Formats: sequence, C-alpha cells, structure tokens
Amino acid sequence: MNILQQFEHLGQSIWYDNINRGLCTGGGLKRMVDQGLLGVTSNPTIFEKAIAGSSDYDAQIRDLVRSVPSITVEETVRALMISDIQMAADILGPVGERTGGRDGYVSVEVTPSKARDTHATIEEARLLWKRIARRNLMIKIPATPEGLPAIQQAIAEGININVTLIFSVERYRQVARAYCAGLEQRLRQGGSIETVASVASVFVSRIDTLVDELLLAKASTASPEVASRCRELTGKAAVANTRLVYQAFKEIFFAPAFETLRRHGAAYQRPLWGSTSTKNPSYPDLLYVEPLIGPHTVNTVPPSTYDAILDHGKAALTIENDPESARKTLAQIGELGVDIDRVTQRLEEDGVAAFMKSFDALTAGVGKKHHAAAASLTS
Repeated sequence: MNILQQFEHLGQSIWYDNINRGLCTGGGLKRMVDQGLLGVTSNPTIFEKAIAGSSDYDAQIRDLVRSVPSITVEETVRALMISDIQMAADILGPVGERTGGRDGYVSVEVTPSKARDTHATIEEARLLWKRIARRNLMIKIPATPEGLPAIQQAIAEGININVTLIFSVERYRQVARAYCAGLEQRLRQGGSIETVASVASVFVSRIDTLVDELLLAKASTASPEVASRCRELTGKAAVANTRLVYQAFKEIFFAPAFETLRRHGAAYQRPLWGSTSTKNPSYPDLLYVEPLIGPHTVNTVPPSTYDAILDHGKAALTIENDPESARKTLAQIGELGVDIDRVTQRLEEDGVAAFMKSFDALTAGVGKKHHAAAASLTS
C-alpha cells in the first residue's frame, strides 16, 4: 500500500490542485491516477498559468477562430477550459466507478467576477454543467453571501458543487446548511439526491500568512513578553482553524437531522482542505497535510506538495488531535489583538479579487493569441 492509498485507507482523499493540457494528453494524469490520485481541482490562477503561458492551446485557438469567426475571447477561454476539464474527467472516470461516486471528480470555477451576483452564478453553473456534460464534474462556487443561495439552488438542480474560498468556521456552517437545504429542496421537488456530490473547500495556509503578518507586526512594538507570545503563536492559526471546521462538519453531518437525508441516499458534503502548500519556507513542507488527516476529508495539493507526500509523507489520523488546544490557540491569538473573524473576512475578499485578477490576465493572454489567429486568417 503506497502513501496515497494509506491516506485513502484513513478516509482522506488526495486530489491534485493543478491541470494543464499536457498533463491530460501526455499520460501524466493517468499515471497519477494509477498511483492513487483521486481527483483534480482547478481555479482561474491555474488556468492562467496553463493556457496563457503555453503553446499547447494554440492549435485549438486557431481552430475555434477559423470555425466560428465571431467567437469572442471570453468564449474562447471557456472552450479551452471545457476541453481540459472534459479530458481530465474522462481520465478520472474509473476512480468514480471504483469508489462508488465518492471520488473521481474534476472541478472548474465559475467566472470570478460573478462571485457577488447570485443569478449570474447560477446561470453559469448551469451552462458549465450542460456543456461539460460529465457526471464527475464539480462546479466551483465561491462561499460569498451571494454565492450561498446559488449553491443551494444548484444542489437542488442536481449539479455537483465544490464550494470554494471558505475561511471561517461560521462561513463553513453556512455552506453546510446551504447544501442540506438544497438536498431538501430537491427531495420536495421529487428529485433523487443519491448522485448529488459536493465538497466544501476550506483554505488553510493563507490564514497563517495573514495572521503571522499581524502577529509579527504586534511583536515589533510590544514588550518582550508579549513579543515572545506573538512569535510562539506564528504558524499555529491555520491548523487550529481547520480542525475546528472539522468539528463543525461532524456536528452537522452526524446529527439526527442529516440522517433523514442519508436515508434518502445523501452523501456527506466532505470538507476539502485547499491552499495546502507551505508559503513560509521555514515551515515544514507538509505542515498543512499531515496534521489534517481524518475520515470524510479531501486534501487538494499543488505539485510541490504532492511530490513531498510521495517522497516523505506519513499517514496517521491527526485531524482530531486535541480540539480544545485548537480553540485555545485561536483564543490566545485573539487576546493579542488579532481578530480571526476580520482575518477570514479579509481573506475572502482578497481571494475573490485575486481570482478576478488571474482571470483577467488569462483573458488578456488568450486575447493576444485569439487576435493573432484572426489576423492570420484575413492576411
């Protein structure tokens, strides 16, 4: 049993937070699936790097412009993304069959500029679901206040949803409630909920990045005693916060209220740990992997973290190690003047803005190739 299989045996699925054309066509993704990889996630930043920074997509861009001269740059971007997602979904299809629909999913995100528009988010989720046409697809919808009703409606329509950009425990609870409400709505409308799948993507490392910055700023002007406490708590907030999310998951999905949905075939909305690469080079490279292993969870890891797991990862049940210590850690951080609620709200806003910036860069990069292809056809 290799390390990925050991994680799966303990109840955690390792997904890959990366996608590009070469990975799908060159056999790389298939080899990873054979190793034990169970899913793939993407986001606008990943696509921006893959499409705008590669010549792998140039032929498809030329074909699109030649066959549909009126195609817009935005439609071209969507077509490129859809092709990659369809290829990855087909490669991961056998994983879904083996796991009974628990894994084998590929995620693609709605346009980030729609994160504050409920109706536009629902419309794009429907469009992507219809055009990609794969049962092992998940549509990523940000967990903004405007995203929550879109999540509920999409679930009610039987669309698999990966809820992204979750930072706080309270926002996680709201997401879980939206999922349950969507299932209940679907049942009332006479639909089946047996094949509806969802994960709740909780971002991890970004919490430490911001909390550490605030703690060290405090330490720079504080007394030696307070400065020492600030430094001792760096690198501790993210794991603590994530462990409390897991406690909330258990409270919601192992409660009698959800058992009614379970009897109708509902699956748990598994927590997914995202942003799990280590941003601070002085921290262990698996800081956001090894302490967060537990049943009914997913960890989607970028390439460097995936390689680190294969090289020296250790699998053990750790997610429930001393939850009271997690609460104490966050309380101590709060006592030092770092408001975790303000931190998570800022991170949500920054996350939406960052994905919008990446999508704009992606559109600009594809636009240059799109216009060059159009010019070549008229010259």
